[in-house]
Amino acid sequence: MATTMETSAQRITPFLWFNSNVEEGLNFYTSVFKDSRIGNVSHLDAGGNGKVTVASFILNGVEFMILDGGPAFTFNESISFYVKCETQDEVDYYWEELSKGGVKSQCGWLKDKFGVSWQIVPNAIERLMYDADPAKSKRVMEAMMKMSKMIIADLEKAYNG
Repeated sequence: MATTMETSAQRITPFLWFNSNVEEGLNFYTSVFKDSRIGNVSHLDAGGNGKVTVASFILNGVEFMILDGGPAFTFNESISFYVKCETQDEVDYYWEELSKGGVKSQCGWLKDKFGVSWQIVPNAIERLMYDADPAKSKRVMEAMMKMSKMIIADLEKAYNG
């Protein structure tokens, strides 16, 4: 049954093009993000096999659309989703959950099992990286460049010299 999404404030919606595994993606993302839900779901497939063809879902208050568009396009790192995390526990959670079956990279970047790129970033990075003291900012940047998953304590240690 279709539901109405509350999108009055959101004027731009990320739209993900999948190749035949829309329902799997929909269920995966809404299982990872605790504040999530599935919205509208359409079975437009002419073959009548009941596959989800297009759907909407909300993750942490952001509406997404997902489409079974076929193999014409694939995901790459030129677009990513930036997940702001308040604590190291949040960083650890999203890092592990989103990377299951995917690939962990550098500086908080990962690709999930569908090839979608995510950045898992502690909120502390803004305070530490954008300090008025360029030496502190440089130390934080250098520490971050050596990391795969971001570790807040290590970034703070670099900041404090």
